Amino acid sequence: MNVNVLHVDGCPSLDPLLKALNALIGDRDDVAVSTTLVSSNQEAARLGFHGSPTILIDGHDPFPWPNGRIGLSCRVYMDASGKMAGAPSREMLAAALGI
Repeated sequence: MNVNVLHVDGCPSLDPLLKALNALIGDRDDVAVSTTLVSSNQEAARLGFHGSPTILIDGHDPFPWPNGRIGLSCRVYMDASGKMAGAPSREMLAAALGI
């Protein structure tokens, strides 16, 4: 499984998200995590980037945002209780990864 985290420069949610991903993945060798810096609106449009951070698992966003704006911006996620945050909760990540 390939997990790519798309982000903008200076995204405050990137580091906590990567720490959560690494904690969930642990020593698994069947999951590769990478990051991609999105630095222009043209690149954002090409990637379908709905804000930072956007997680792609094998090229697909497990947290679709059909009405979300594409471009260089922050992204918010809402958990099952309706709480909003700058990154998916650990439980949301685990479900998306099938862990």
